[in-house]
Amino acid sequence: MANYTKFWKVWLRFNLLTKDVDNDYTAEVSTMKNSLRNEDIAQRIINEGSEIKYDTLLSIINQHDRIIREAVMDGYSVLTKTCQFTPRVTGSWIGSSAKFDPEKHKVTLDITLASEMREALSHVGVEVLEVKGSGAQIGLVTDEATGLATGVITPGDDILIDGEKIRVAGDAAGVGVFFIGSDDVSHPVTHRLSKNDPKCVRARVPADLADGKYTLRIVTQFSNTSTLLKEPRTLEYERQLTVGNGGSDDDDDGHPVIE
Repeated sequence: MANYTKFWKVWLRFNLLTKDVDNDYTAEVSTMKNSLRNEDIAQRIINEGSEIKYDTLLSIINQHDRIIREAVMDGYSVLTKTCQFTPRVTGSWIGSSAKFDPEKHKVTLDITLASEMREALSHVGVEVLEVKGSGAQIGLVTDEATGLATGVITPGDDILIDGEKIRVAGDAAGVGVFFIGSDDVSHPVTHRLSKNDPKCVRARVPADLADGKYTLRIVTQFSNTSTLLKEPRTLEYERQLTVGNGGSDDDDDGHPVIE
C-alpha cells in the first residue's frame, strides 16, 4: 500500500474532449485560492526557524529566480531540486537556410519534474469530492501558441476555451470575452472570435496585455433554447491566467548580508 502523507482533493468534471461518451470524467484539483509567491516561501522558511532575516531571504530567493531566467536566456538547461528547464523553439522550418520568424516560431521551455519532485509526488494521494455541476462553465483554457493548458497565455495569440454553454451571444451591454486584471481593470477581446460554439470558443488575447495575473470572464446571453437569456450570464475561469512573469516587480540588484 502506498505511503501517502498528503492528499489532493479533486472535483470530477465531465470530459469535454470525449463528446460521444456520457460517463467520462476528468479530475480537477481543488487548489488553494491564492498561489504561493516568493514572499510566502520566504515566510515559510522563517516559520521553520531560520535565523536569516526575512528581507534577506526574499532577496536571495528573487536572485535565485533571476539567475535561472538569465541562464535559460543564455541557452542553458537548468536543473533544480524541483524541475528541469530546457530551452525549445517550436514551429516549422522550411529549408536548411530558414531563418527565425517570430510569426511562425515560438521560444519556449520544456519543464520536466526533477527526481526529488517525483519522489515527493509519490507520497500524494487523491481524495475525490464529488461531481461538479454540469451547467454553464469554463472548463479548460489552452494557449494555442504553446499548445499547453498551464494557465500561461500569450498576448497577440489565441486561446482555446472549452466549456459548457459558453457561446458568446446577445446584444446586451457587457456581452463579450474579457481579461480582468488584479487591479480590476477589464481588457476586452476586440478581435473577431474565430470559433464561437456552445462548447468551444477561440479568442485572441489582446496584444497589449501587460505582464500580470488575469481572470478570464465570458458574459453571454446564450441558452440551449432558441431564445436568448433576458439577463446576461457571467462565467469566470476558476484558474487565474498568467502573462509573462505574472507582474512580479522583484528588485534583485541588492547584495544582502546574512545576519
